[in-house]
Amino acid sequence: MRALRIILILVVILGGLFVIADRVAVHFAEGEAADKLQSTENLASTPDVNIKGFPFLTQVAGGSLDDVEVGIKDYEAATGTAGKTIRIDDLRADMKGVSFSGDYSSATAASATGTATISYSELLKTARSEPTEVAPGVTARVVGLSDGGNGKIKVMVEGTVSSLGIKRTVPVLSSVTVENDKVRVHADSLPKLGAAAIAEGRIRQITDFQQAIDRLPGGIKLDKVQAAKDGVEITVKGSGVRLAG
Repeated sequence: MRALRIILILVVILGGLFVIADRVAVHFAEGEAADKLQSTENLASTPDVNIKGFPFLTQVAGGSLDDVEVGIKDYEAATGTAGKTIRIDDLRADMKGVSFSGDYSSATAASATGTATISYSELLKTARSEPTEVAPGVTARVVGLSDGGNGKIKVMVEGTVSSLGIKRTVPVLSSVTVENDKVRVHADSLPKLGAAAIAEGRIRQITDFQQAIDRLPGGIKLDKVQAAKDGVEITVKGSGVRLAG
């Protein structure tokens, strides 16, 4: 009995040491992965990397990690226009089946899903904010974006009738969609900005706009989008996503 007790005590101690070693190893690996991702994607700040699953060491021995979460704050995404970016306040991705090279210089996820949040003030930079003539003596511009409820964006359009000295702001509920690598805002109905007849194409130059977002980390792509309280929330996904290397 005494020998059995000693064996059980040793098992508990060794098990505890393994857990400690495993947690130390995963913490170190998360730091290394974050630094590598920051360097690879040229990020301004260090991203959050969370390696899930236990034990970590047996996953490493098998050459693949089950689940890795990555979070990036204030990511400047390319827009396809030289020198122009759009800030994603919070970009999060859940990577599944992450395999890595023998020297750990590269890592690729079999699949990834996540979200990207863009504030209304940031998206507003894409809209036409300078007064633009839409009919003789009538100009219009977008002066604000906000949550319109039920997945819609409220686009505030300011119209000015110069001959009458009239200026007023009209709310326009708009749908927001993703097409290829673009977020598109399309007015459900057009605003009345004065007595003058305004061709639909002219007013949609103001109410409707789009923003390209490409070259997201690892090659993840836009999937779906909806309006939320503080901005648009975009679902992203990808396969064969490269975390590093």
